[in-house]
Amino acid sequence: MYLLKSPEVREAEVFTRMPERFRKPGVQTEWARANRGGQSTDSFLEGPVWSPSGHLYVTDIPHGRIFRIAGDGEWELIAEYDGEPNGMKRLDDAHLLITDYRNGLMRLDIERGTVSPYLERRNTERFRGVNDLTFDSAGNLYFTDQGQTGLHDPTGRVYRLSPQGKLDMLLGNCPSPNGLVLSPDEKVLYVAMTRGNCVWRVPLQADGSVSKVGQFFTSYGPSGPDGLTIDTAGRLFVANPGLGRAWVLNHLAEPEVVLTSPAGASLTNLCFGGPDMKTLFMTESVSGTVLRADMDIAGPLPQQARHTH
Repeated sequence: MYLLKSPEVREAEVFTRMPERFRKPGVQTEWARANRGGQSTDSFLEGPVWSPSGHLYVTDIPHGRIFRIAGDGEWELIAEYDGEPNGMKRLDDAHLLITDYRNGLMRLDIERGTVSPYLERRNTERFRGVNDLTFDSAGNLYFTDQGQTGLHDPTGRVYRLSPQGKLDMLLGNCPSPNGLVLSPDEKVLYVAMTRGNCVWRVPLQADGSVSKVGQFFTSYGPSGPDGLTIDTAGRLFVANPGLGRAWVLNHLAEPEVVLTSPAGASLTNLCFGGPDMKTLFMTESVSGTVLRADMDIAGPLPQQARHTH
């Protein structure tokens, strides 16, 4: 008989908090009115990205800001613009690619602090509100278009953009598609469905199509899975706001480890970093806190773009 083992439960630690000089209390934004019930939101962290230079980058959605955090936890504002930046990945050593809820895909020149359009529309149609992104080893970009979709309107989308600029819609029936990540062998794409409170498993066929998409993991609570990452052993890491935890799932979707937040329940996204890629960084969005946890298995080295535009 197979017996399910109880997962190891441990608390993450606070790595750093956004300094008061960068917080914007009392500043009302359109994003907060729609997504935070009109609450005053001094910051809302997302999109952690580790750089080989030893820095961690994060976004601040409602105030259109990108920060660089040093190894000692010191913050630096590197860009502020008219947008709503969410997920983020490295394009190359000099640029970051941003899923901007308001503007589409945007490119950040790190040293200049300038943000420019990368892909704003599909066939002249605006996106609903792009959310997160990931690259494969061939340079294909997968990204989610979440908008305000949910169980009431399961029409969120998942796209793939080739290095040559070909854009394919892989899924069009998603209840709030959010974080996404590829399996180590790149044969499966995992997509968090926040309002469906689950993670979908999307097999990728040799011709690039998808088939036999299924529900891999089911969560519970007031929100649902958000950001995703994966380690080199293929364990799936799921940030779960509302519960204030990150699930570490084996190939059967069984939790092996549960990481809890000491700084609030809005645990939105996560990435691997550190010199050996064994440090898991997590954003606790509402409190403006970045958490960390040391893991025994490394995360994969991040893939980058090979795009022509």
